[in-house]
Amino acid sequence: MNIYEFTLALGAAGLGIMGLSGFAHTVGGHHGAHASPSSHTGHHAVSARAGARSGGGRVGGRALWALLSPRPVFSILVGFGAVGLVLHSILPGAALFAVAALGGLAFEFGLMRPLWNFLFRFESAPALTLESCIGDEARAATSFDAKGNGLVVLELDGQVVQVLGSLRREDREAGVRVRAGDPVRIDDIDAQRNRCTVRPT
Repeated sequence: MNIYEFTLALGAAGLGIMGLSGFAHTVGGHHGAHASPSSHTGHHAVSARAGARSGGGRVGGRALWALLSPRPVFSILVGFGAVGLVLHSILPGAALFAVAALGGLAFEFGLMRPLWNFLFRFESAPALTLESCIGDEARAATSFDAKGNGLVVLELDGQVVQVLGSLRREDREAGVRVRAGDPVRIDDIDAQRNRCTVRPT
């Protein structure tokens, strides 16, 4: 087995395994989305905040990492091996290697990347819970009672969610009052009980 046969076999095997695992992940993600409509509620907000903090300086690093991730490497290996096998009787060794390398890049950027993006563009976002809005600003839907409890309105990925809010102990002891419409900051969330701890902004 020469280098072109080996790289073709290795790349094809790698793409096959990644394709099967990616398909299984996509199917599982869609089932999760139907089972829990709130699965999309916080992910985009978290991603946006993380992206804003990362800054433009990481764009080049992300592009390099994407190119060096397993899927593009396997695609390039397939193209490299296929071109090498087709042209091995026509081109000499060094020229064949160079042309095969170009063929691998052309196979990845011209065929596999657009095809892969098309196949997996419907992949579901990972399911996250209300904890993703910790640190966000919310609004009091009702005036808080004497014990520091009231309804709080959160907006998560375009959906309006109401949870029971409680003032922090130090705010209650300080006599802080929250009235309907006042902005508050989410300090902690108990998603199972649909409660949150808040403080005035």
